[in-house]
Amino acid sequence: MVIYVLLGIGIGLIIGLMAGYFLRKNSSEKKIGSAETLAQNIINDANRTAEANKREILLEAKDEIFRLRTEQERENKERRNEVARLEKRVLSKEESLDKKFNSLERKEDQLQQRTNAIASVEEEIESLYQEQKNELQRIAELTRDEAKELLLDEVRNEIEHEQAQIIRNADAKMRDESEKRAREIISTAIQRYAADHVTESTVTVVTLPNEEMKGRIIGREGRNIRALETMTGIDLIIDDTPEAVVLSSFDPIRREVARIALEKLITDGRIHPARIEEMVGKAQLELESIVREAGEQACDDANVHGLHPELVKTLGRLKYRTSYGQNVLKHAVEVSNLAGMMAADLGADVNIAKRAGLLHDLGKAIDHEVEGPHVELGVNLAKKFRENKEVLHAIEAHHGDVDTTTIEAVLVQAADAISAARPGARRETLENYIHRLENLEGIANRFEGIEKSFAIQAGRELRIMVKPDRISEDQMVITAREIAKAIENELQYPGQIKVHVIRETRTTDYAK
Repeated sequence: MVIYVLLGIGIGLIIGLMAGYFLRKNSSEKKIGSAETLAQNIINDANRTAEANKREILLEAKDEIFRLRTEQERENKERRNEVARLEKRVLSKEESLDKKFNSLERKEDQLQQRTNAIASVEEEIESLYQEQKNELQRIAELTRDEAKELLLDEVRNEIEHEQAQIIRNADAKMRDESEKRAREIISTAIQRYAADHVTESTVTVVTLPNEEMKGRIIGREGRNIRALETMTGIDLIIDDTPEAVVLSSFDPIRREVARIALEKLITDGRIHPARIEEMVGKAQLELESIVREAGEQACDDANVHGLHPELVKTLGRLKYRTSYGQNVLKHAVEVSNLAGMMAADLGADVNIAKRAGLLHDLGKAIDHEVEGPHVELGVNLAKKFRENKEVLHAIEAHHGDVDTTTIEAVLVQAADAISAARPGARRETLENYIHRLENLEGIANRFEGIEKSFAIQAGRELRIMVKPDRISEDQMVITAREIAKAIENELQYPGQIKVHVIRETRTTDYAK
């Protein structure tokens, strides 16, 4: 029974499995068929959509092509219109040019006719001129060259007279307007300022307590004198001068260091190379202090403040510098004060004038150590310590190396000349003095019509005697001006030189 039951169950399971298989197979086939139908529908829809999009894109493309074609046609039309307009303008200009060309041709014909007419008239005038010239020569009994020379002489005399008159008028006007004021300013400045000047030279004399000291200064086999000369850079001259030795050097600073060191050695009494080296070092330190104090004192005397300490120190070195016997530091202070006084009278910048006047010869403090003219050295040194451009210009222009562009520079130039040229300020050798006077007289004597010339007033005035039959009153004025210009161009001198031309005519007769 159980077997039948189990058999029935197994048969039922087999039947169920087979039924399930067939049911599942039918269901799958139905699903596959439905999927294929759906896929076909989707494909058909996609084809229809694609066809519609294709038609739409074709329509848009056709519209775009039509639009572009329309725009191109419009642009072509505009270009054709522009070309047509330009062609009209070109044609119009060609017509205008043709008209102008025709007009120019007519004017050229007219001009040629006038030229021919003028040439004919000129020939007629030349013929008449020749006839008149021949007639004048016949009447005047003079050749053409003689008449020309006579006429030129008359014109030359008239021109010389007018030139002399112009010079007289200009000189008179200039004197009336400026001489009184200039004399007043300069004389007031000189009267308000007075300074002592110390005369220095290239040698310094050191007094010795006795003659024995000369031997000690020389030392064994000259070792002491060699050490002193080597360390100071000076020449020590020991001669027959009693109780004195001479220190010689063109550098005043070295000469002063040697003097201080030698006096200290003489006072100390111990003279040997090691002691000399020690005293030279002390003398250098002492001199630096003296130089700085001298610079500060000069600034106080000139009432110029705010200078860089190095400029003050360099300025103090001028205490030992001379120019033609004039102490340069005293000269700088004097120029500063004179320039400041004149600037105050003229309404110029007093501070700039005084500052530039004090620093104008700054380069002379270092011209023994650095190559170059003292003007250039002074400008570079002042520029290094940031002096303003007005002061730099005044320093650069005080010898006329550059043209002055400020009134302060002119005043410094004038104050420098006043300080150097005033009586007793400078000295020069007899040979240089005579040579300068001879040059002055030589310049005057080479001019035509000069009889004699005399340099007087230490070369500050040149008196010239002219031949009255060779130089007239009018020519005398021109001659004086030409000689003054020659002196300005050929000579260098402080201040000014007066050129005085004298023409004298004497007549003598006797009553019998």
